[in-house]
This record gives sequence, structure tokens and C-alpha cells, in this order.
Amino acid sequence: MSREGQKLDCGGGGGGGVGIGVLSMDLLGQVLDRLREPRDRKACRLVSRAFEGAEAAHRRALRALRREPLPRLLRTFPALERLDLSACASLDDASLAAAVAGVGADLGIRRVCLARASGVGWRGLEALVAACPRLEAVDLSHCVGAGDREAAALAAAAGLRELRLDKCLGVTDMGLAKVAVGCPKLEKLSVKWCLEISDIGIDLLAKKCRELRSLDISYLQVGNESLKSISSLEKLEELAMVGCSCIDDDGLELLSKGSNSLQSVDVSRCDHVTSQGLASLLDGHNFLQKLYAADCLHEIGQCFLSKLAMLKETLTVLKLDGLEVSASLLQAIGEGCDNLVEIGLSKCSGVTDEGISSLVARCSHLRTIDLTCCNLITNNALDSIADNCKMVECLRLESCSLINEKGIERITTCCPNLKEIDLTDCGVNDAALQHLAKCSELLILKLGLCSSISDKGLAFISSNCGKLMELDLYRCNSITDDGLAALANGCKKIKLLNLCYCNKITDSGLSHLGSLEELTNLELRCLGRITGIGISSIAIGCKNLIELDLKRCYSVDDAGLWALARYALNLRQLTISYCQVTGLGLCHLLSSLRCLQDIKMVHLSWVSIEGFEMALRAACGRLKKLKMLSVLKTLLSPELLQMLQVCGCRIRWVNKPLVYKD
Repeated sequence: MSREGQKLDCGGGGGGGVGIGVLSMDLLGQVLDRLREPRDRKACRLVSRAFEGAEAAHRRALRALRREPLPRLLRTFPALERLDLSACASLDDASLAAAVAGVGADLGIRRVCLARASGVGWRGLEALVAACPRLEAVDLSHCVGAGDREAAALAAAAGLRELRLDKCLGVTDMGLAKVAVGCPKLEKLSVKWCLEISDIGIDLLAKKCRELRSLDISYLQVGNESLKSISSLEKLEELAMVGCSCIDDDGLELLSKGSNSLQSVDVSRCDHVTSQGLASLLDGHNFLQKLYAADCLHEIGQCFLSKLAMLKETLTVLKLDGLEVSASLLQAIGEGCDNLVEIGLSKCSGVTDEGISSLVARCSHLRTIDLTCCNLITNNALDSIADNCKMVECLRLESCSLINEKGIERITTCCPNLKEIDLTDCGVNDAALQHLAKCSELLILKLGLCSSISDKGLAFISSNCGKLMELDLYRCNSITDDGLAALANGCKKIKLLNLCYCNKITDSGLSHLGSLEELTNLELRCLGRITGIGISSIAIGCKNLIELDLKRCYSVDDAGLWALARYALNLRQLTISYCQVTGLGLCHLLSSLRCLQDIKMVHLSWVSIEGFEMALRAACGRLKKLKMLSVLKTLLSPELLQMLQVCGCRIRWVNKPLVYKD
């Protein structure tokens, strides 16, 4: 059959072709499910009305960026189950209530993310709960103004199984009690940084929510009484209590006497916990799979090691960051925990080649090894990892300055599945990157402070690492525009890119980056040679850009802001401190970018007080975070500042001298 004869008639029209419209909705929906990129789904919708209808009937998840089209989107996609409103600019009670009320029938939505949606309060939550009778999961984390009334509104969702209230600073024992009584089916709860919650609230929670499987009480001022209450939860599998300074060994012993269901425990930064307390905890939980004990133990006793060995068959993750370790200790861990897939030794003093060799000789299943700031290790440690841990995927070696390209060569030769490597401040060179280029599965590469890296090294990476998604070149000041050209040619999937202080880069280099259509986060701090022309290239080409840092880019002016205002419509976080922009450019930017929520603008010397006033009024209701000089606090109108705060904008006032060199 000829090539012409094989073509599908996508529009389902005449001409004797096979129309997509003859396929069932179910088949078209399965096709759409296999398209991971939003732009590919959009292309299908544009190709055929059949695809458009299939997505309308089949789509299960939606992430909205603006509140205005929300009612229409909810009507268009009646099968939605997951709704993410965390990036929905200027969302408030009225707009949320109007959106869910406009559908006209019970919504099938089961999961809603409202993280950092500071404009939403109890009225909006009441409307949401009433409209979504099958609601199972809500994320209200980092809504710092949320309190007991918001918790009470959520408590009306009797079928709620997951709830995140991290840093909802107004939630007290009363609000937690409302949730505990109203949501008895709750399985996952996080109240991290809810500082008004005490042992009383945790006790009631444990009595009412018997189905809890995951609980995070990190940074609460709760004590051992809470652990006594928690120990009664027979189905609890995950418990995080990071930074709970009132918890000690006695509390862990109380916890050990409870159910044997715990699989993951995090006691990181619990200052009064010792290895003796952890030993008693392990004694009562012999199915533990993950143990996080970073920055809490002063020493590891033999009793703890012997109990750790009892978890030989189950323990897969062990994080001991910040502890003092020895070669004999690492050998004992290796002998007792040979099923580990992740080990965390970040900032551990005493880590040597001998210790790593004895550890990995037994732990051959390791996939993640964190040796950040273990500055005594050399290539010999990498040789041992390469020889024993063939399946390693993540290797963090920041500030391990004694390693070089020879050690990297061994790793890349023996570990073909490497997906992430952190070589920040390791002093590696282009030869090391030539070896890393063998790792075609590489997703994350961090090379900050490696001043010996040049364009030649980037050319090696771009030649074979086409899946790379994150690249950090912080202060790699030998990189030029040619390196960016090679990068843009071979690494089309990059989403996060850090080029801060790479001061040889010019507008020409940024024009190459404009071809990175999937780029979402770009850091260009202190690039003195780039101007509005280069920023225009980025804005036009990188339509998915979410975060942009232009601090101390002294030559960036209004032309750059005008380009961002016109093309970077998804931009949510922007830093323009020390740029040469005027009030006119700033006002146009803030009035145009409907998704912008966080802007840092310190020392904008060319912007007048009137310019700041007009710009901030234009963005009032959308901004969530703002950083400005403290002197403006007395110069801007009190009415404007009050209006910003009422709309949920947190202002960070700083007092920094005007310095033109870091």
C-alpha cells in the first residue's frame, strides 16, 4: 500500500479515508492517557473533534492557572476526579464557590489541592465540600491564615481520607478536634508546623481516627503523651516527628509498646532522642522499612546496632545525616542491613574510603547513596561503589573535593542506570563530563562551583544525555554561548537550569535557550552581559516558564519586562532585584501576568514611589509573596499595604545596601 493510502483522515471527513471518529470514546480515551505532555493532548484536540469529545468525557485531572475559566473547565470536563488549584492566581472564596456552584450537579471530584491558596477561607471550603460529596483528599498546606473555621469546614467531608494542613498556623486543638470527629475514615494527616496543636489534640485524634496509616506531627510542641496516644493506632504505618524537641527516649519507649504496624519513622532533629531510645523503638517494630534519624544522635551505641540488625530482612532506607561515624560502624551497618536501597550519610564526619568499602561490600542493592560533604572520600570509595552497587541510580557527592575524573569513569562504566549525580564543588573537569556522557538515562546533573567545566564538557553531555531534565551550572564561569548552543541542541527536555554567575553568557546564548520548550525554571542571577533582547528570546520560546531569577542582571531593562508580559503567561515567580527597570515597565508586567504570585524587587532604583503604587495596585489580589526594601514601608500608602495583606499577600521587608558586586 502506498504511503498516501495509509494516511488516516483525522477529521473524519470525506475522501474515502478512515476517520478517527469511527473509534470508540474508550479507545480515544486510552490514546489520550498515553500522552504525558499537555501540549500533545492539545494537539490531538486541535486535530479532531472526536479527540476533543473523548477528552471532555475521559479527562480525570486538571491543573488550573487562572480562576476566570474555572467554571467553564469544570463544566467541560464532568469526569474530573483530581483538581489542582495551588497555582490558580487570585483564587478566593467567591470565585471557588461560583465555580463549583456553576456546574449544577454533584461533582465527582475526589482530590483537591489548595496548597498556598491563601485567598481561600472557610466559606470557599464549605462550598467545595457541599459540591463534592465524594471528596477524599484535600491539601491546604501553607495557607498560613487558615485556622479552626477552615478545619471545621473540611470536617463536613465525612468521607475524607487524606488531609494536609502543613503550616496552617491558625489551626488549634479545637480545629483538629472538629476534623477528628467529622472525618473518622481519615487515613493520612499532616499537621506539620501547626504550632497551636498540643498533646490534647493529638490524643483526641488518636481516639477518633482509628484508620490512620500516615501521620506527620513535625515541629509541633508535643511531648511524650502524644506518642503514648499514637501508640494505640493499630494501623499506623508512617510517623514523622521531625524537630519535635519535647520528645525524648521515654516517648519512643512508649511508642514501642504499641502496635507493630509501623513501617517508616522519622525522628530527624529531635534533640533529646538518643540511640538508646531508637533501640527501644526498633525492639517493638520489627517490620520497619524506613528510618530517618538525621541530625539527632550524638553517637550510635552497640545496642542500637544490634536492634538494627534485627531488621535485616525489612529495612531499606536509613538516613543518619550529620552524625559522627567510623569505618567499623559502617561495616556493622552493612553486615546488619544488607537489603538497604538508600543510605544517607550527608555531613557525617568520619566517613572514609574504608568505611564506604565495607558498607557497599554487603549492601549491593543500594540505589541512592548520599555522601554530601563527606570530604575525606577519594576515588577509592567510588571504585568500591562501582564494583558492588551496579544498580545505583542516585549519587550525591557535593563537596567531595578529593574525587576526580578517574573515579567518575569507574562509576559511569559500571553503573549504567545512573539517573542523578551531584558533583557540586567537586572540581571535576571536562574529562569527567565525557565519562558522564555514557549515562544515557541521566536526568539530574549538578555541577555548581566546578570552574574547570567548559563548553567542551557541555558538548559531551548534550551528545548522549537527551533525557536530562535538570542541570545546575552555578558559577561555572568558563561556560559561554557556544556551550548553551550545544546544550539546547541535544538536551531538549531540560526543565530546570541554573546559570547564575556564568558571566560570559550573552544574549546570543539566551537565544539558543529559547528553543527549550519544556523549560520551567531558569536562574540567570548576575549575568551582566544579558539585556532585554536575550530575555525576549526566553519569553518567546519558553512558554512553560514558571520561575525566572534575574537578580543583579544590571543591563535588563523595560524591554525584557515587556517581552515577559506579552509571552511568559505562565510565569509565577520572578526576581528582578537590581535590574534597570522603570515604573512603567513594572506596572505593565504586573498588570499583564495573571499567574504571577511571587515577585522580588529590591533596589529598583529607577522606579518611583508612584511607580511602585501603580504596579502593586495592578497586581493586588493575585500576589502571594512580595519582597521589597524596608524603606518603602513608610513611603507606600498604608491603604495599599493593608489591601495587599487582606488579599493574602505576605510582604518581606529587607534592609540591604545598594552594592553592585557580590
